[in-house]
Amino acid sequence: MRAYQDMVYSTAYRLTKNEAQAEDISQDVFLKAHEHFDTLSTSPTAGGWLKTVATNLSLNHLSRYRNRWRFFSEFRRDDSAGASDEPEIEFAAADTFFAGVDADERRTLIEQALGKLPEHQRVPLVLFHFEDMPYDEISRKLRVSLAKVKTDILRARTALAQILSRSGTAHENFEA
Repeated sequence: MRAYQDMVYSTAYRLTKNEAQAEDISQDVFLKAHEHFDTLSTSPTAGGWLKTVATNLSLNHLSRYRNRWRFFSEFRRDDSAGASDEPEIEFAAADTFFAGVDADERRTLIEQALGKLPEHQRVPLVLFHFEDMPYDEISRKLRVSLAKVKTDILRARTALAQILSRSGTAHENFEA
């Protein structure tokens, strides 16, 4: 448990963005691990099993308690607000944003930015980038269309890059 508790908790927290829920999910993961202790104690893939269980329990929790998912057709860009004049920000811009920032500061900035994303964007983005889950598996787990998964991840990347670029002054403070 000690070897994997941080990984299990961070997996649950990235998906739920709630400390208490992540703690509860982590407890459930380790209760399940205790039930399978004979198999897991000698398994070289115990960490992967724990991460999968943490991901699945987090998704189950979200599907029980989240608001209904909005279809991507409900998202409209307000062109009258001048949004169409804004250049598209690419997710890769974050690489240059993080030049000169150490790993702990980078992780903190990303976690804070992820927390600002709406759940319907954060969850698929985390599953894709942090859990290395393919689009089709995300679609099946979240019970949404493949097109919605791709759209939400794309919009989440753009929103994340915009959040990070707005916090550029915070980045400058890190370098000072």
